[in-house]
Amino acid sequence: MLKAWEDIFASSFGSKGFRIGKDIVPKPQIMGFFLHELIPLELAARYPNVWRPEKSAADKDVNHISDPQFSIEIKTSSHATAIFGNRSYAQAPTDGGVRKSKSGYYLAVNFQKFVASGTRPMIARIRFGWLDHTDWVGQAAATGQQAHLTREAEAFKLLELFPKNQVEL
Repeated sequence: MLKAWEDIFASSFGSKGFRIGKDIVPKPQIMGFFLHELIPLELAARYPNVWRPEKSAADKDVNHISDPQFSIEIKTSSHATAIFGNRSYAQAPTDGGVRKSKSGYYLAVNFQKFVASGTRPMIARIRFGWLDHTDWVGQAAATGQQAHLTREAEAFKLLELFPKNQVEL
């Protein structure tokens, strides 16, 4: 995950070689998108017989080739500590759909936003663990589209990999 973050800043765009953090200052949603795309690609490149990126709506973000139960959903956020999902994460699964299960392994990556001072943002936190759909709380408003984790899930179901244990993945 740290390698994917570094790769974002090492990349250049267009014939002029525009750089993120220097010429381009993306909003957090864009940085999250890059992580969401690069992490599966990095794992697949390192372990091509074990992992592959998502190919269909039924896939998790990172798919374990030989045993799909070990596949991983990725959640990124510029919030200092929390991760969020769509309100559907808090809903019980329905039969007959081709959508991916909301229960499973999750990789949660929190990162800093760009600030006016121009300081390069960093990865703040990386966590990993199993979450069930019951660990998510949907917004109460009928128009609300967000879900957050219960306090118990935040505190006990995601193992902190970084910075606590300084694990390079």
